[in-house]
Amino acid sequence: MKKINVTVVAWLLLGSLTMSSCIGSFTLFNKFAKWETQMTSNKYVNAIVGFIITPFVGSVCLLGDALLFNTIEFWSGSNPIADIGKTRTIMGQDGRYYAVTTLKDGYEIKAPTGEVTNLKYNKKNNSWTMEQNGDVKEIFRFNDDGTIMATVNGEPRTYTLDEAGVYQARMDANEGMYFAVR
Repeated sequence: MKKINVTVVAWLLLGSLTMSSCIGSFTLFNKFAKWETQMTSNKYVNAIVGFIITPFVGSVCLLGDALLFNTIEFWSGSNPIADIGKTRTIMGQDGRYYAVTTLKDGYEIKAPTGEVTNLKYNKKNNSWTMEQNGDVKEIFRFNDDGTIMATVNGEPRTYTLDEAGVYQARMDANEGMYFAVR
């Protein structure tokens, strides 16, 4: 009887570790999931292979994240598997390709013309800033009440983080004008 109680307690303690509120980014598992969905151009092949390998590889990735990498992320503040320093090529709305490099505190965006723009997160005041040609501007900051303060057309405004807030920000940015296109 005592042996069963020790086993039950051990499993409960192990389960409580995985249920603690110290959640990380689960970078390893997310990278595996992204690879799994993009391994071929055929979604049916991806699904079949996923059904076969996910119970094994996915569980190892999830366990590694839960026990090792997220713990490192919690105590050090950075995940060792994160994309820091990695550069991706992204096509902009204008059809040109931009080089986006992930930094420890934000992103560096290099335009095809060579112009560099940095987007940086400031933990101290919970805000995002844009640095371009030596000029630093705060884009927005998170407020304690769940809203954001953004500067639109030179005026600081507060927006809610829902559809109404997005609509109001669009109206403020376009000065209330929408154009119909056929």
